Amino acid sequence: MSAFFISDLHLGHTNMARKRGFSSFEQMHDVIIHNWNNAVSKRDHVFILGDITMEKSIYYPLLNKLRGTKTVVLGNHDEAHHVKDLLRYVNKVAGMINYKGQCILTHCPIHPSELEFRYKFNIHGHVHEKSINDPRYINVSAEVLNYTPIEYSQLIK
Repeated sequence: MSAFFISDLHLGHTNMARKRGFSSFEQMHDVIIHNWNNAVSKRDHVFILGDITMEKSIYYPLLNKLRGTKTVVLGNHDEAHHVKDLLRYVNKVAGMINYKGQCILTHCPIHPSELEFRYKFNIHGHVHEKSINDPRYINVSAEVLNYTPIEYSQLIK
């Protein structure tokens, strides 16, 4: 069993799909599902670090097409009143997670002072292709990962 990370799927979002170079959000979904299932086994654990959709729970059933157990760290486009519905498709929902005592998993990057004494890395999304030029920040936005969850050991290299 391995741990994988990805954020900012933005399922069902036409404008995001076009910005990413897809002809439709359905094409984007196909690529995400294909890439995810080629990388992740059913025994793996995937942390989705926010922005599953753009405030729309109708696309949550697509999560059942993705292998592995799933934990979601809520993002700025994940609605709190949708959590009950989201939990039908994922194993856990959180605001942030202390991972292995050395990483903090968040949607938005945290303040640098939090990394000085508490954590070695901040694995996050939110910034899409605009990664922070600091090795302590690890951006797992879908665009920078070719829409493929990335395994933990690959992240901390």
